[in-house]
Amino acid sequence: MDLDVFVSAHRAEWDRLDALLRRRRRLNGAEADELVALYQRATTHLSLVRSSAPDPQLTGRLSQLVARARSAVTGTRRSSWRDVTRFLTQGFPAAVYRSRHWWVPTALVSTAVAVLLGWWIGAHPEVQSTIAAPAELRSLTRPGGEYETYYSSHPAASFAAQVWTNNAQAAAMCLVLGVFLGIPVLWILFQNMLNLGVGIGLMSSAGRLDTFLGLILPHGLLELTAVFVAAGTGLRLGWTLIDPGPRSRRTALAEEGRAALGMAIGLALVLFVSGAIEGFVTPSGLPTWARIGIGIAAELAFLTYVYVLGGRAARSGATGDVEESERSATLPTAA
Repeated sequence: MDLDVFVSAHRAEWDRLDALLRRRRRLNGAEADELVALYQRATTHLSLVRSSAPDPQLTGRLSQLVARARSAVTGTRRSSWRDVTRFLTQGFPAAVYRSRHWWVPTALVSTAVAVLLGWWIGAHPEVQSTIAAPAELRSLTRPGGEYETYYSSHPAASFAAQVWTNNAQAAAMCLVLGVFLGIPVLWILFQNMLNLGVGIGLMSSAGRLDTFLGLILPHGLLELTAVFVAAGTGLRLGWTLIDPGPRSRRTALAEEGRAALGMAIGLALVLFVSGAIEGFVTPSGLPTWARIGIGIAAELAFLTYVYVLGGRAARSGATGDVEESERSATLPTAA
């Protein structure tokens, strides 16, 4: 292709498109139709230049012109409160509901692992001696010890913010690192269950398991559920690389990855609630039954939210992915 001849033949069209894009007043119907036609031609011209005569200067000019025209033709979409409402009532709960076959087994197996670790540590003093010296263990488990004072060691607001940040980071890591076949997710999950098992084992060996559960359950039910959801979704994302199903591996990973990133935002909100409970309810002077009751109520509210609202949204076609109009085309489309 003779580049000079090509530019001479089409420069007037490009200049006209540029002039229409610079108009400050609203275009009339004829001008809008002309803008769309010129945009389609410029897109074709850009494709021809890139494939036949990739001149950097001309490619840059046409790329900029096409980008401006695309923005004018399609418009700029702005997020609104309607998007937030749709995400909270459809997208997020539907994504959690759809991944229930992964996070529910993850929760059951992980809880069993934590209980077994707690039994093993509590029943074997020689294992406890590898964790800390006897004096340190007594400092941890005695009445008024570190296991109890931990929740009131800082002002409630700052403590809740710190807990929320740490838990949200852990959940996000589970979701993001799931792409590595889920292996890092298993390690993060095991570390969490090991910490829980150590607490169960040490406090049960000191005869104070009821106190430990009274401190853990108010916030731990919702907090651990969020972690299990993140871990299960991360494992599902890793499995998508192995078995993408009827979709191409690229398409499947893109769809599940976008849903997982959306879940990271939703789970951050869930962990905000659990962090507030841990900061304000767990160390409060409320009776143990009242504190545990608040934790159970929060857990039941979340499960109802997922299974009722999320189930309804999932059955209506919601997946947690972005709107279909905002996804990249998976097949060639005509201009």
